[in-house]
Amino acid sequence: MAKSTNKTTETQNSVDDFLNAVADETKRNDCFQLKALMQKHSGFEARMWGPSIVGFGTYHYKYASGREGDAPLVGFSPRAKEISLYLYQDFTEREKLLQQLGKHRSGVGCVYIKKLQDINIEVLAKLITTSVKYLQQLYPA
Repeated sequence: MAKSTNKTTETQNSVDDFLNAVADETKRNDCFQLKALMQKHSGFEARMWGPSIVGFGTYHYKYASGREGDAPLVGFSPRAKEISLYLYQDFTEREKLLQQLGKHRSGVGCVYIKKLQDINIEVLAKLITTSVKYLQQLYPA
């Protein structure tokens, strides 16, 4: 089986330049706050992953299928309608925290918010720290 290449890899692009290009002022300000919050609670500096994901830390995954690669421990991306938050943790813990988060919707690995004002920042901080710990235990370096 040919090894596939991940489309989303860490780049040397400027996180601040990327965030400054976000047209909507509220979303841009929220993204800078998210950057500071994720940096503080993950313990890692912000880095660009691909053209549109701001990621913190990294882990190497390898699936039973043989697919492997690197991904950020946590991250976010300002999308057209919402901000995507990339947070992963044990399902039970995740659901408990999401019930306390505030206005959002969620998918398997993403949580979508419109603006920071809609959510509980303390709960988001807990989601960030538990996500980092979960992935570091699941995929030890």
